[in-house]
Amino acid sequence: MTEGSTPHISSARITVLGVQPGNPPFRIVEVDGEFVGRATSMTDVLLIAAEAGITIHDLDDLEVVRWVSGGKFTWTILS
Repeated sequence: MTEGSTPHISSARITVLGVQPGNPPFRIVEVDGEFVGRATSMTDVLLIAAEAGITIHDLDDLEVVRWVSGGKFTWTILS
């Protein structure tokens, strides 16, 4: 296998994990692999990032934010 064919794993500093049950449902947010908070909306993700000193210009930039088990519009548990 050549270097060009190896898979790229994002080194995004912010990871937003899948939706967790709750009232309201929430997503766990990690910065550099450390738990930093719970988000119930995209706005929460932006605020948490800002508190960590990270400015997000584009929530779709996979180099900045990694969305796990759903994208930025997934805020409820899918059945």
